[in-house]
Amino acid sequence: MSVAHLQVDGVEVSPQHYIDGTRVASPRSFEVFSPIQQQRLGEVYEADNEQITRAIDAAQRAFTGWAALSAAERKPYLDRFAQEIGKRADAFCVLESNDAGVLLSRMRHGVVPRAMLNISWFAEHALRLQERSIETDQASHRIRHDPAGVVVIITPWNSPLLLSTWKLGPALAAGNTCILKPPEWAPLTCSLLADAAQSAGLPPGVFNLLQGGGATTGARLVSDSRLARISFTGSVPTARAIAQAAGANLVPCSLELGGKSPFIVLEDADVESAAATGTLMYRNAGQVCLAGTRFLVHEKLCEPFIKAMRKQVERLCVGDPRHEATEVGPIIHPRQVDRIEGFVKRAIAEGAEVLWGGERHAYGAQYFQPTMLTRVRQDSEIVQNEVFGPVLTLQTFRSDEEAIAMANGTDYGLGGVCYGEAAHATKLAEQVRTGFIWVNSFGIRDLAAPFGGIKRSGLGREGGDWSFEFFCDIKDVVIPKKPFVASFSHR
Repeated sequence: MSVAHLQVDGVEVSPQHYIDGTRVASPRSFEVFSPIQQQRLGEVYEADNEQITRAIDAAQRAFTGWAALSAAERKPYLDRFAQEIGKRADAFCVLESNDAGVLLSRMRHGVVPRAMLNISWFAEHALRLQERSIETDQASHRIRHDPAGVVVIITPWNSPLLLSTWKLGPALAAGNTCILKPPEWAPLTCSLLADAAQSAGLPPGVFNLLQGGGATTGARLVSDSRLARISFTGSVPTARAIAQAAGANLVPCSLELGGKSPFIVLEDADVESAAATGTLMYRNAGQVCLAGTRFLVHEKLCEPFIKAMRKQVERLCVGDPRHEATEVGPIIHPRQVDRIEGFVKRAIAEGAEVLWGGERHAYGAQYFQPTMLTRVRQDSEIVQNEVFGPVLTLQTFRSDEEAIAMANGTDYGLGGVCYGEAAHATKLAEQVRTGFIWVNSFGIRDLAAPFGGIKRSGLGREGGDWSFEFFCDIKDVVIPKKPFVASFSHR
């Protein structure tokens, strides 16, 4: 393959890697298809050992100069980076809708502005990193957040731009150099991100991009002993492989993984509001890790809740994500459609009742109907495992204690939703074992707040100070307040 650029719905994008400030080809490549109508978008180069070595070498060389800059000196580069993302807003929208099936409307109104903020907010927040101290009678402890070194960032296909910038922002602002490995099922957005970094004038080697599969390029990349940090968002099996490789070299990992979050509807909940929010769980065709997919509804509200939510679901517009009116788009890959369908068929075979949906959608080969299953056991596969598609389950409960036990009754602990009278819902939410939970709401996020899960949902936290705690080496510079006298008799 010898292609300088791909043309996707009028947008030009490079299929090459980005290493040390230049585009780089490699001997092997892989095909990329749109999930909308399965059209072939082109071929993208796959990094082998040579490109991986070049990228790490480049990041290492660049680290000395980039780390030597103060946060204030790095900030103009990052502000320009954010601005260059904004200048390409339309192109990002078109690419990610075609490549990953993300709604064009969501890209335009939510993802692109948030991607810009991911870069500029952390650049601003880093200005205060070195201002922290602990004062005692004996000494001043000046707490430093020093850049760690070369950071590898691996992002998933369900929101490439958002999640890549979510990690790049604090990593770069802290003074690290980065290697981004995009998802092989949706790699094009990140390639355009490299163009934005170059136009912003980021020094060569500060930001690098390696295209390729997780089992090939990704596996080789995370096994390198020269890495300082690995930040990964994706599946549990892949996380295990990354953690094992990183552990051999004692490289710290941040792992944001799957979810099987509860959506709790208490006896005193506003049914219509809960149902309207519940319908949002079909956003991005259910390919959202933090979605509340296990509906736990008080038995007294079960029938009115089902009626209210059915009415909402029937109005959903399933179709082409490039159309503004579309609310539910395609599944990322044929393999994923088969997986979702398998979950539903096995659940029905075990006695589950289909309230709505349950089959592939007539719109296209990679579409699945918004689905709700009930009469499912707590220990059933579909309750215990992440489906990652537009498939929800509904169970009922009689008491708060039962609701809490059911909510906590999986190996996941990422997010959650709880609807009810505010004080009641808050009290119950505090007892759900999860990384975060929304009361009478969904999706409210702030970059200063921690994000992450417990149990099989991940390791570590991202956001605000927590991102910097991970991407930095923390150092205590101790300055005595009175002359120090060396003595073996006391410390």
